[in-house]
Amino acid sequence: MEITGDKATFLALIEQNKGIIIKICNSYCKNKNDREDLAQEMIYQLWRSGQSFNADYKFSTWMYRVALNVAISFYRQHKQLNNNVALSEWHIEIEDGPEEHTDKENNIHLLQQFISEMKELDKAVLLLWSDSKSYREISEIIGISETNVATKISRLKDKLKQKFNQHQQ
Repeated sequence: MEITGDKATFLALIEQNKGIIIKICNSYCKNKNDREDLAQEMIYQLWRSGQSFNADYKFSTWMYRVALNVAISFYRQHKQLNNNVALSEWHIEIEDGPEEHTDKENNIHLLQQFISEMKELDKAVLLLWSDSKSYREISEIIGISETNVATKISRLKDKLKQKFNQHQQ
């Protein structure tokens, strides 16, 4: 089923699922201009590859797959230019005020820092898992088996626990 035949339908689908684009852009880009460029490239690539959409799958699953592929390519290009992109720039707005950060805020910041140090595929898996995607959906989006997804998530959780434990010592 081609979704790009009707511009209004395509734009409505993008609007309904814009959170996916925002989340991925915020996860892979540290500054506003890069996020805007990446979002534009994602929408362009979604439009270009609209004829490959398979109606047997949810639109959001297909959208995640295309958007993550674009983001990973974008990330690699910018990494080569020594413009590292960190997940510590996620758009979780925590007010900086005179008061101390709470333990929860500090843990969120640490989690983002630890994730930013991971490989692109691991970041993508954690992003999808944190978005409550099933192992099946993650496997369809990333292109690895469900068993591999489960194993990766378990190992990534263990790795994050170890990093938290090391940090607290």
